[in-house]
Amino acid sequence: MFNLFKKEKEPKNLKEVLSQFQQLKESFENVLKEIRKMKEIHRSSVQKIGIIRYNPFKETGGNQSFSIALLDGSDNGVVITSLYGREGNRVFAKPIKNGKSEYLLSEEEKKAIEQAKIQEA
Repeated sequence: MFNLFKKEKEPKNLKEVLSQFQQLKESFENVLKEIRKMKEIHRSSVQKIGIIRYNPFKETGGNQSFSIALLDGSDNGVVITSLYGREGNRVFAKPIKNGKSEYLLSEEEKKAIEQAKIQEA
């Protein structure tokens, strides 16, 4: 893609030095464009994760249920909850916008979101 470190012949005069500086400037500008694109893409990727395991039903053993929050840099994403019981397993997903949901959240879901939010992006 970018070959900033390719072996160039030594410049013989000021004109060649200026030409190499111009090429370097163009390469640097292309690198900056690519970095800006990657930052824009990264902004909406999952950057923060919080997971809470728990036992919602005291009659079953182990902390096999969980809530996991998957958030981007703006605290948008989803919280997924899996409730495990003797009768089966239920899975719920709730959208998260700015760290909050329009749906009622369980205490475990809130904890998972808070755990995710404290991570550095």
